[in-house]
Amino acid sequence: MKLVIGLGNPDGKYLNTRHNAGFMVIDELSSRLNLKVSRKECFSLLGEKAETVYAKPQTYMNSSGDAVKCLLRRFDATVKDLLVVYDDLDLPLGKIRIRHGGSSGGHKGIQSIIDCLADTGFTRVRLGISGGDKPKDVIKYVLSDFKKEEKEILKEALGKAADAAQYLLAGNSVEASMNKFN
Repeated sequence: MKLVIGLGNPDGKYLNTRHNAGFMVIDELSSRLNLKVSRKECFSLLGEKAETVYAKPQTYMNSSGDAVKCLLRRFDATVKDLLVVYDDLDLPLGKIRIRHGGSSGGHKGIQSIIDCLADTGFTRVRLGISGGDKPKDVIKYVLSDFKKEEKEILKEALGKAADAAQYLLAGNSVEASMNKFN
């Protein structure tokens, strides 16, 4: 069983915020797959298709690890089966980066997963959300909506991130995926 986890915040007021880019990729994948991601389990909304679970943790970003740990146990999976999709303030809007392992890079959702699993050996698809210079108030920025002029770039990036997730799920290596999408 593979697990694709999109990180975000569950409250409706966060629906279109930068920090919900991971949720948006799960929404794109579920649309492509004609899949409802709505079953409540392991502190998450999830859907299953073709030996893959697609999940949106409902724990809020900074506690994402609790949901991921529960999902790994529930589906008898390991960190090698885990693909986490999330926003990255250090990447320009529209860019994606695939990597396996490593630190959280300061992302609190990823740090929560690392802390709960005591392991960094999972694959990540990072989606750039930066609209320019690094903001002074990072929290306010990541919890803000995308600007009107950014939405077309975002739409393309969500499609590219979903393509990358599907490419990885099809059995392509992280290295091949990096070469194709980074």
